[in-house]
Amino acid sequence: MTAPTTARPSAGESAADEPAAGEPKLLSDGSHSRGRPSVPGLDDTDPDRARQDPAADVVAIGQVPPIERPLRPERRRLAGPPTDRLRSWITTIVLTVIGGLTRLWNVGSATDNGTPLFDEKYYAVQAAEVARNGGVEDNQAYGVVVHPPFGKQLIAIGENLLGYTPTGWRLSSVIAGTVVVLLTVRVVRRLTRSTLMGGIGGVLIICDGVSHVMSRTALLDVFQEVFILAAFACLIADRDQTRARLVASDFNSFLPPERTGLLKRWNRWGDTAGAALGARWWRFGCGVFLGLTLAVKYNGAYWIVAFGLLSVIWDITARREIGVRRPVVAALRRDVAPSLWSLVVIPIGIYLASWWAWFFSETAYPRHAFMADASHAGEWNNANSVLHWAAGLWHNSLWQWTFKMLDFHANLLTPAIPKDRHPWESKPWTWPLGTRPVLYFVGDNQTGCGTGRTDCTERIMLIGTPALWWISLFVCAWALWRCVARLDWRYAAVLVGYGADYIPWFFNLQRQMYFFYATPLAPFLIIGICLVLADILGRAGAGVERRYLSIGIVALYVGLVVANFIWLLPMLNGSPMTPEQLTAHTLIPSWG
Repeated sequence: MTAPTTARPSAGESAADEPAAGEPKLLSDGSHSRGRPSVPGLDDTDPDRARQDPAADVVAIGQVPPIERPLRPERRRLAGPPTDRLRSWITTIVLTVIGGLTRLWNVGSATDNGTPLFDEKYYAVQAAEVARNGGVEDNQAYGVVVHPPFGKQLIAIGENLLGYTPTGWRLSSVIAGTVVVLLTVRVVRRLTRSTLMGGIGGVLIICDGVSHVMSRTALLDVFQEVFILAAFACLIADRDQTRARLVASDFNSFLPPERTGLLKRWNRWGDTAGAALGARWWRFGCGVFLGLTLAVKYNGAYWIVAFGLLSVIWDITARREIGVRRPVVAALRRDVAPSLWSLVVIPIGIYLASWWAWFFSETAYPRHAFMADASHAGEWNNANSVLHWAAGLWHNSLWQWTFKMLDFHANLLTPAIPKDRHPWESKPWTWPLGTRPVLYFVGDNQTGCGTGRTDCTERIMLIGTPALWWISLFVCAWALWRCVARLDWRYAAVLVGYGADYIPWFFNLQRQMYFFYATPLAPFLIIGICLVLADILGRAGAGVERRYLSIGIVALYVGLVVANFIWLLPMLNGSPMTPEQLTAHTLIPSWG
């Protein structure tokens, strides 16, 4: 057997030129050879790709290896917003103008012989009193003033500008409905990171029958719709900004400094909680709009609770994503108190400020009356209720008047005798599909639907566009699945906004209810539909076949919604129709 040959230094080389054991060998081109068997696909001469020596950190017996600061977990990369800001604002402005024109066109045509329609008879009339009395209603001394004053003050602005006319008492609603279009475009764009989807959201909200009709009537719910959507827009902007600021902060919770003193634990929580973010103006703006919502109707309190909890949950998850080991404690340390200030104290302050005219008035009802006193016991629907007890806890006229108004709402019940019930009352289980609309206006024996015809009819009905509302249950189910299975915060946010208006109505099913109470549901439904369409559309880098198919599906659906809206317009605007057209537009029996 032949012994293995040993490589010897060639001429001009000496044994001293040989590298020591474990050191790389210097090659003629100046590079080093690691002296290890090569690995297919791995270039050992490339320092960036060379295999690391597993024994490189081994030290001699008795020595202490170097201590290095642990690496924090890799932070989640935030998807940046679209860069086409100019195009996005052009899209937003164009759609906002279109939405405003569709809501303004012929807005003052329908009246009840020159007087307001439906519940406009309360709010348009009270707004005129507000305009005449410097911000307060007449002292009527009986319970028709059952909402805070801000919504009626907004209606009064239009009446001050255009007089006590149909266009005057509906002008503020038109403006509010137009702003809803603008906000929907921007919110959908932020959630989907797509200007295209933002534009689709604008088209869908323009074509929603509920938003369209409520933007053309002097009711309060359209003001809640715009303020709630504005609060939601501020909340998601705060979420994006908060995460960006936390990611940019220099934070490492593994080696916090030692603390001493009475506040040792409190200070240590602060050291491990991540950055203190200071003023969060988007969250403050959310609180302002929530306060305006409460100043329109008292059920705005539901969104204060819902958005407040959502904000705290987002703060917890944001701190967890940057590596905070106790994110709940961190949120309690850093975020809960500022959240209570922005989302509870500020809304209450805005609500109180909405009573400014009432505070300055000496004749507004009941400025100097105390509704919990025994002398007013007969004015309560239930003088033995918790509301009456709560009113008596503080001898303050506004405090007691607030609970007196809540007593009205708690006891506005559906009559037990069917013939005494309102013909267009509906319960909340009918709202997602809009199966029981509200009839606002009827005009029979009219002209204008054909040459020589005098049997034309006119209707204004609060109807949700079927192509939008009839898929609401599917959208909610898909959103719930995305929340649970994919932890998609966008769908969770939509469900919170939708549920804050919808779910509370189930706790008093004996109360009289109407479909226009579902007005604030409309923008959240549209946002949810846009998220589903974005899932269908997929990524821009998808295969050609899938991309074309998804674009076709989305385009077909949007076209169907537009066509459905145009077909329904006569019943939304009160345009003359033949009896045959009215029958054709009544898609289901409960619409008649």
